[in-house]
Formats: sequence, structure tokens, C-alpha cells
Amino acid sequence: MTQTTAQNRRRFLMGAAGAGAMLATAACGGGGGGGGSSSSSSSSSSSSSSSSSAGSLPDPATAPALKTFFNGKFKVGFTADPAWINDAPSQAILIKHAGSITAENVMKAQTIGTSAGVYNYGPADQVVNFAQANNIAVRGHALVWHSSTPAWFFAGDRSDMTAFRAIVRQRLETYITDVVTHFKGKIYAWDVVNEPTSDDAGSTYRNSEWYQIFGDSYLDIAFRAARAADPDVELFINDYSTEDPGKRARYMTVIQTLLDRGVPIDGVGHQFHISTTYPSAAQVEQALIEVEAKGLINHVTELDISFYTDPGSCFANQTGCVTGLAAGSAAVTTTLRAQALQYRAMYNVFAARASVESVTTWGVADNHTWLSTFPITRLNLPLLFDTAGNPKSAFWAVVDPAFVP
Repeated sequence: MTQTTAQNRRRFLMGAAGAGAMLATAACGGGGGGGGSSSSSSSSSSSSSSSSSAGSLPDPATAPALKTFFNGKFKVGFTADPAWINDAPSQAILIKHAGSITAENVMKAQTIGTSAGVYNYGPADQVVNFAQANNIAVRGHALVWHSSTPAWFFAGDRSDMTAFRAIVRQRLETYITDVVTHFKGKIYAWDVVNEPTSDDAGSTYRNSEWYQIFGDSYLDIAFRAARAADPDVELFINDYSTEDPGKRARYMTVIQTLLDRGVPIDGVGHQFHISTTYPSAAQVEQALIEVEAKGLINHVTELDISFYTDPGSCFANQTGCVTGLAAGSAAVTTTLRAQALQYRAMYNVFAARASVESVTTWGVADNHTWLSTFPITRLNLPLLFDTAGNPKSAFWAVVDPAFVP
């Protein structure tokens, strides 16, 4: 991801799994791993790559299209910016498998919001145009995120805070109105506010600059502006570590406060950057159940499964990180099997919950993943497709209940 924003998010995520827990390095017709499927005539290269397990995998040409396999359950999504839409392996995967695309960075304010009233829509329009040409829906990500807010939003004299708040509010409302209007009819859901929840057990809200200026009312402002600009698009709040009971309780407080104030919110996003050992399927399911109890839609917005389980210090200052696994080693083979079983467990949960309407992996294939360089540079193969774009053990575990990784 651009800048260091993803790194900051991951550092926060890793601190939220609870004291004493080893934390995952990681902060989308049929059914989940238990359902049947039909094969697609589309094929990808049959060559293997370093991210395929040593065991025998089915012919890639027999891989069912995920968007067809999970039809009637949820949209299958991937994140992709223009460079990856034009990357041959990624493009083939998206055309065959994607029912949804989320722009990784180019719909964030840091990219679009050049200055007040001046917008750079070009890269985001490339994503939307590709999606429309290939009958793929688009999720908008994200209108307000503390880690991707241009400085001009907060410029001005703060000696009179009432006047300053009025100026910043006008900038926020104008930005959201203009951006949502630009994409109106082309996007089925927006992450309106991203990661507003505190990682500190003593606070409910992240102490971002938005919060320092407005308190929690900035969420109301953002959601109401988005709804006014597009009455039909689904509006989401999005955050990470929702599988952790403490973080989730604070997140649910934020959500309930919005509902109590009549703020227009349709659904809740869960990032689920996880590992092969954490969390359990039951922990993930509980997060979905608690959202259902509020009458809201669930979207899995940023799914990947890292090879590593690191201590919190790895993300805070890059110490204590697990040594990188060597490509082609027995340890990689073992980890790929564990990853496949974790993916199967997750997709089984997602398919079993009618409230889950979209499941998006954070990336397309293992040739492009932010986990290759964060928290340290090392081999990491966290997605369903290998570096050549072929289905991995994880893919087959998801679509075939009889497949043994």
C-alpha cells in the first residue's frame, strides 16, 4: 500500500489481539468449503511456483470461478489498483473470479484530494472502468481515514475553534459530496469511515485529528454527507481486530452510538488480517453474529492469512520477528497446508452467515502483497493464488471439501 499507512494500521492491529497472545502478522450457486461447484472453462498457466505446496494440486484449468461458486452467498472480492489490473496474472484472476473490486489506495483522500475542490480521479476511474468492462462490482474505500487525510483538510487558524470547525466541516462535507457524486451509480458500497476505534482499552475512539477537532461527531458528518450524495449506495464503517473481544466491544459501542443517533449506516466491515493459528473460526463468527444482532450487513473487507505469528514487538520496532521461511522448504509446505485449512474454516463461516454479503482478499495473488515487506521483508504468501496466478492449496480447500492439503 502507499505511504506507510498500511504499516501503521498493521502495527495497531497486532496490538489488539490481547495480552499474552502471540499475534498474527497480518493489519472476501455454491457454499463455503462444504459446498459443491461447477468447473469453469477458463484456465490459467499450469506451471507451478514457489507458493504451491509440494503435494499434488488439481489442474488449474479445472478451477471453478469463485464468483460463480459463491453465487447466492456473497460477492467475492479482491483489492487492486491500476498497476495490478494491468498485471497479466492478476488481470486473469480478476476477470475470471472477481465479483467485486476494492481499490487498494487510489480511492483514498490522499490520492483523490489534491486540494480543496481539486480532485485526481484518474487512477480510481481506471479501476472503475476495468470493473465495468468486466461486469465486476466496485467497493469504495475509503472516504475518511486518519492515515490518508491530506493536510489541507486541517489547515487554518485554530485560535477560534468554533470558526475552525465550521471550515473543516465544510471541507469534509464538500469532499465527500463531490467524490460520492462522481462515482454515483458505479459503486455498490462505501467504507465511509475507516478505523475509528481505539486500540487502547481505556478509550472508545481513536484519538485521530478528526476526533480531536470534532469528537465522535465527525462520523455523523461523514455518513450523512455520503447518504445525501447517494441515497442508494450502502454505507459501511470498517475496522480491524474485530475478532478480539475487547476491540470488538469498543467497535460495537461506536456502531451503536451511530444507530442511536439515527446516522445512516448499512453495514460493518471486518478486516481479518490473520494468521494460520489465530483467530479461530468461532472467534470470527462471533464478530459477525454481534453485527447481525444490530440488524446490519457484514462485509469481510481485507482478508489475508499470513505465514507468521509474531510478538507485538515485531510490529512496534521490528524486534523478535520470526525468521523468514525459505522458499521451497519443508516448513513452507507445512505452512501452506495450515493456511489452506484456516482459509477453509473462514470461508465455511462466511458462507454460513446470511449477513455476509461480500468477502474481499487484500490483494489478488502472492506476487503482490503488503506482507512481503511488513513488518520486515521476508517470504510471505498470504493469498489464494500463487506468484504465477495459479490456485494454491488454500483455493482448493475453499472450493472442494474433499481436498486434502
